[in-house]
Amino acid sequence: MKYKSVFDIIGPIMVGPSSSHTAGAARIGRVARKLFGRMPLRAEIVFYGSFAKTYQGHGSDVATVAGILDFDTSDLRLKNSLVIAEKAGMEVELSTSEVLTEHPNTARIKLSDDEHQIELVGVSIGGGKIEVLEVNGFSFQLGFDTPTLLVLHEDRFGMIAAVAKVLTQHNINVGLMEVSRHTRGSRALMAIETDSTISPEVLEEIRQIPHIFDVSLLAMN
Repeated sequence: MKYKSVFDIIGPIMVGPSSSHTAGAARIGRVARKLFGRMPLRAEIVFYGSFAKTYQGHGSDVATVAGILDFDTSDLRLKNSLVIAEKAGMEVELSTSEVLTEHPNTARIKLSDDEHQIELVGVSIGGGKIEVLEVNGFSFQLGFDTPTLLVLHEDRFGMIAAVAKVLTQHNINVGLMEVSRHTRGSRALMAIETDSTISPEVLEEIRQIPHIFDVSLLAMN
């Protein structure tokens, strides 16, 4: 678990009541929104484990939707997020599942419109901290605490080196890298946590690397 200080355990400034069931849920929803890149038309949310049993009392439902609306954990509009989402034209479908998961506070979120969709699985690990375990079927373990570069590419030799070369040329330090693929030789997703943000010019330079399909940067702050 990625705790750096006692304040990470206590939790962030937030609308309560729970740092794990409210703030964590909001953060999972907000990561999904950042990955999608715009307001979705549809949001499908499935809660598992403790989330499934207590989401109404702890506000996990309104918190997750607030995150999808791109509200911060401290945003007072959080408690009214379902009404705000409806007025904005976003259809919300919320359900629970009895399927056992590795972590009790697990949510699966699928966002879509007529052109695009993303699906992720996230867990709230306490103190408002989260880990994303899956993005569009690619397995990861990412906290999104620092700027995170996501590169969808062909699974072939030299791809990691090519991206790393660009980052090195621009003095961008890598804190963590994970690569996930569905099958050998198919598509793979590279996730790179960096110590500093990445400019649009550098992102475009990475996009120009052969055999890369998509490049995005997720910075929560």
